[in-house]
Amino acid sequence: MAESKSVVIAALIANGAIAILKFAGFLLTGSAAMLSETYHSISDTGNQVFLLIGIRYSNRDASRGHPFGYGKAEFFYSFLVSVLLFGIAGWESAKHGYDAIMHPGHAGGGNPATLLGYTFPSVWVNYAVLLGAIAFEAYALKKAYAGMQADIEQHDWSGLREAFQKTSNVTTLTAFTEDTIAMTGAGIALFGVYLEQVTGNYIYDAVSALLIGIMLMGFAIALAWENKRLLIGESLPKDEEREIRDIIEGWDGVSRIVGLRTVYFGPEDVLLTADVAFDDGLDTAEMDERITAIEDAVKEANSSVNKVYVEPETRRASRREATE
Repeated sequence: MAESKSVVIAALIANGAIAILKFAGFLLTGSAAMLSETYHSISDTGNQVFLLIGIRYSNRDASRGHPFGYGKAEFFYSFLVSVLLFGIAGWESAKHGYDAIMHPGHAGGGNPATLLGYTFPSVWVNYAVLLGAIAFEAYALKKAYAGMQADIEQHDWSGLREAFQKTSNVTTLTAFTEDTIAMTGAGIALFGVYLEQVTGNYIYDAVSALLIGIMLMGFAIALAWENKRLLIGESLPKDEEREIRDIIEGWDGVSRIVGLRTVYFGPEDVLLTADVAFDDGLDTAEMDERITAIEDAVKEANSSVNKVYVEPETRRASRREATE
């Protein structure tokens, strides 16, 4: 949790600084594109605030109305960020780029900029702002990548692709995704500005804006999909459930597993219930001891499993249930 919070704070600082840089660029050049990018960065900064709210809300203690806690709040706020990323940053960027392609003409960036009595081409301001944005985003991305790498090592995943599909740490995942596309977008914008400068054709700047918008919307949809699987109650990955099954089935006195269910109630917070058929002849005390030992072993084997409920059944009862 502390790692996720530090990742989000790093992204918040980076996006806030970038928003200030872009707004300064707008004040110096009067470029409508720079003002649009300012709104984009303000939106990204707001997204980090939502993620921090999700982290804070998820830390609330369990209550009667929410007996398993508020961990899913992080899933909700991360899903909300993906919607905002699509609706505000992605759609507005794509619309701006499309309008620029259909109605060519420079939006103010071609006017000379004046600072402290010195006049210089406004493209220099754009270069400085975009390079500064890349530097800040690199700092935030480094923090987010470290958080993702920690999850990969903890679960022994093959890489980022598997982590994206399986992780429940959606706050770090969201920050990593947002930082990645923001840095990529700044690179595309920088390339578009450069091509416009060397060719004198505004179409390159317009196309880069459209590409950035499409990219933002694509990643936003993917991020929303990943959050959806956790919001509606996803289980542990098959390989992790298999390990737990092997532990329970191999326990002394256990005949077989009648049923086993897992579900995420928050990042790295899994509830596990198991109907276990025990051998005939075990008295109540022996069965209780085995249940307690099984619960402890499962929690030790998988750090994400925080709540385990084992429902004992005799082998005779489980056979009768299977027959019925």
